[in-house]
Amino acid sequence: MSSSNPSENQTLVPSFEEAQQPSEIALVPTAIPHLRGEPRRQLQSLDTKYAGGLKSVGLAGGAALNFAPPVVDASMTVAEVAVANLRRYLYEWHLHEPGARLGEDPEALHDLRVAGRRLDAILRQFRPYLPAPILRIRPTLKTVLRALGSARDLDVALIELEAFSRGLPESERNSAEPLKRHLVSESGRARARMLSVLDSLWVQRNLQEFTSLLSAPSAASQPPSPELMLQAAPELIRQRYRKLRKGANRLTPNSSMEAYHQARGRVKRFRYTLEAMAVIYGKPADAMLRTLRRWQEKLGVQQDAAVASRRLKALASAPPKGIPPETLFLMGRLAEQYASAAMRARKRSAKGYRKVRGRWKKLRVSFKESAAIDLRQLHDSGT
Repeated sequence: MSSSNPSENQTLVPSFEEAQQPSEIALVPTAIPHLRGEPRRQLQSLDTKYAGGLKSVGLAGGAALNFAPPVVDASMTVAEVAVANLRRYLYEWHLHEPGARLGEDPEALHDLRVAGRRLDAILRQFRPYLPAPILRIRPTLKTVLRALGSARDLDVALIELEAFSRGLPESERNSAEPLKRHLVSESGRARARMLSVLDSLWVQRNLQEFTSLLSAPSAASQPPSPELMLQAAPELIRQRYRKLRKGANRLTPNSSMEAYHQARGRVKRFRYTLEAMAVIYGKPADAMLRTLRRWQEKLGVQQDAAVASRRLKALASAPPKGIPPETLFLMGRLAEQYASAAMRARKRSAKGYRKVRGRWKKLRVSFKESAAIDLRQLHDSGT
């Protein structure tokens, strides 16, 4: 899918809308047969119900994931580091998927989405170093992430509405109930679409193929480039920082929400790239990651507020049945609260960027220092 060679693109990828259509056989997630404890007991009936369907289409669950903790060091090739990180995030995907499906804890869906985003970030960043079969999962992953994102946005909307309602006088809380019912209904539909995508035959097959590829000991063998991470890491990190800096330097208090959203995306991509190889650079990398997380959170508050405000405005412009005038008035107050939160976050964004630039100076110095130390260690070990 990432390759232009037709022979490397053997899996048909439907559109997002097609992926939402129920498949002929609803497939249980590949992680379910390997659960332990209470979650497994809750899903035991699902395992029994769909076991025959899985086997009939050649997707019966194999051995449980048993990836060793990803140990990354300077002696590894870039491909080996990339595969180690892919294994780490795929393990987290399988860990959080059952909880996201159950829907009892909104954070399980959040964690699943984060694992998927990190998988996609590693695949994108290390694309020149990874075998083509591993890269073929990206279009599938993107479709799944869109479905997860729609469901997650409504989870966040319900959580924020609940917090807003708690701050209202007792006499006004009932006015929030019609909006809550509407959001719960929308959330149910979004979750149904999400589950339909996850259960679709092509998603299940592609994810299982991806898991099988990463489970093989030879996943990082014969890479397109045998370059060592020690040699490649500084430039990979610099590339991401330059893109972040280019977008952040253009931000002003009057920049569009889209400009801030793009900056947030660059922060995340830089952060995920650095996380993949942070162990090489020790404390300077750890300090940068902490600063990036805080800046990303500030930018995230602004983005979440923008998404919520758009939803409220759309509802107010064409209110569905069951939304009375007092609820519409309350929605206006909620929109004002979102706008205030976004403004406060925007004012703090510049400070977050200044701190990142300060951390960058120290991280850049560590590139040369770590290279000199690691080269001596590699020479002493005879690598």
